[in-house]
Amino acid sequence: MPADMQLDPGLAEAAEKVRILASRHAAEADRTRNLSPEVVAAIREAGFARHFVAARWGGSEGSFAELTRAVMAVGEGCPATAWCASLSAYSARFASYLPAEGHHALWGAGPDVVVATALMPAGKAVRTGGGWRVSGTWHYVSGIGFADWTLVCAAVAGSEGPPELRFFALPSGTYGVQETWDSVGMRATGSHTLVADGVLVPEHLSFARADMLTGRNQDSDVASHNVPFQAVGGLTFVAPVAGAAAGAMNAAVAVLTGKRRTQSVELQVTRAAAMVDAARHLVEQNARTIDERGLTPELMARNERNAVFAAELLVESVGLVVAASGSGGLGEGLPLQRFWRDVTSAASHVALKYDTAARKNYAAVLLGPEV
Repeated sequence: MPADMQLDPGLAEAAEKVRILASRHAAEADRTRNLSPEVVAAIREAGFARHFVAARWGGSEGSFAELTRAVMAVGEGCPATAWCASLSAYSARFASYLPAEGHHALWGAGPDVVVATALMPAGKAVRTGGGWRVSGTWHYVSGIGFADWTLVCAAVAGSEGPPELRFFALPSGTYGVQETWDSVGMRATGSHTLVADGVLVPEHLSFARADMLTGRNQDSDVASHNVPFQAVGGLTFVAPVAGAAAGAMNAAVAVLTGKRRTQSVELQVTRAAAMVDAARHLVEQNARTIDERGLTPELMARNERNAVFAAELLVESVGLVVAASGSGGLGEGLPLQRFWRDVTSAASHVALKYDTAARKNYAAVLLGPEV
């Protein structure tokens, strides 16, 4: 491991404890479609939620490299846990774009506040005295069942020209949750639907979506709070997948060790292992690039390319080890089939697709503007 990718010992130790605990609960979480209370508490106690929170509020002000390694480690035990751990950290980073008074509202009592985020715009916000009334329906909000706050993105009604898009921080209890998440994989992420009906949101609990996209934070000079979404969006979602694919590799090795094998099986596991390592290197490169402030259009486009290509490699790697393991590795009581479903499901995220997350920007870097 390169020296600049070393984790703080406390974070490394905490991530390993979460991995072990989450692995023990993974089968039950998959069956019940919920992370156990013990695992949720472990995510919080490990420091994922406070990783990007400013030191002035007791947060870690951690690096992207630290978080990435920790998320991948947890993903080897339970991909759904790693997904929720990753999003709890990145959602707090989004919340840093709130005005200073909003920071106090979220973290004034402590930094270990779990924030969930609905990134895609939906619903509407109507101006009222001192704030907005927010209504709408937002799908696929991972971790909403145990979040203390949720950020939702809505259009401001009545604005001239293209509607202004803003994020609004809603405290738990002010909105409803419809349990709509029924994916075949990543079952325990609890990515359900949020419904808000005229929730009153004060001025200090809202920020412009454009600020988050550009990375220009008017209320924090913390380095991690001033990163364009383009540079970091894919990293949020691909790090759990990288950990999950390594977990699948471990599960396949457990199935195959000590059994007779063919040259085909040896070729499949060798190629799969190389793909997992290659993908992890790309993911780690993304994290280092951000920490080193490589925020040029060229490097941000490369980050997008790296994330989607890594996801592609990881899906293929898991397919190879499933094929190598045969029907003996796909029993419902074995972890390999769960890792297979989780990787396939997670890699389908819009942030990990060429057409929606990489093709246009990286092609422009290589080939110049369209003619």
